[in-house]
Amino acid sequence: MRSDTREAHTLGRDGEPTRHGFATRTAMPFPHHHHRESHNSHRIGWLRAVVLGANDGTISVASLVVGIAASGAGRETVLLAALAATVAGAMSMAAGEYVSVQSQADTEAADLARERQELAADPAGELAELTEIYRLRGLEADLARRVAEQLTLHDALGAHARDELGLSDTMRARPLQAALASASSFTLGALLPLLAILLAPAAQLSAAITAVALLALLGLGGVAAWAGGASIAPAAVRMLVWGAAAMGLTTLVGRLFGAVG
Repeated sequence: MRSDTREAHTLGRDGEPTRHGFATRTAMPFPHHHHRESHNSHRIGWLRAVVLGANDGTISVASLVVGIAASGAGRETVLLAALAATVAGAMSMAAGEYVSVQSQADTEAADLARERQELAADPAGELAELTEIYRLRGLEADLARRVAEQLTLHDALGAHARDELGLSDTMRARPLQAALASASSFTLGALLPLLAILLAPAAQLSAAITAVALLALLGLGGVAAWAGGASIAPAAVRMLVWGAAAMGLTTLVGRLFGAVG
């Protein structure tokens, strides 16, 4: 902290030293706030895959085994169906997520390669293009030009990737991460129906699986909303409603076409 060291000639009415009629005050430095804002956008990629996988694991496996149990099948048959559904579903989720996200990554790579070529072939044109982007976002023409020049000197490809193509490291496609997250979360989501099959009384198998699955979906919806910074109750209810609808339909199919009428 520094103070004004000039000699004061008079005293103000508040007792503070003054010079030329103005009070001299201690010069306070601006506080340095090291504020780290907390955002949730960095979680979008893996959170989407995890929530989708766990939701699908719980709903699909529980719905399948509830339908089979409603048909009058024994515990061993229901358990075998659940295990097969878990393995097949996890692999299907992993493959589908990998192929989908890899396609996105290939598109991003192709766009970056094209942008790199354009920067090498026509740097002036690319600078003008970046300037126009900033001008359309609200900057004055001269300021937009200076910003574009500074960012081009710092990282031309990064500036165009972010501001022209809309690509960023936070939202970058990660196929392997998405595939592993989907397969793992599907398996975790399927574990609760599996445990219900093993532990529930044979006479109450269908009801136990349904109850456990619905509770799991309710919790999953709430946790996903909390992790993403969204409202918990609507997300939990959405999960519950869709899970109940799926299991209700498969139970109906099992009763209509199974051994038990």
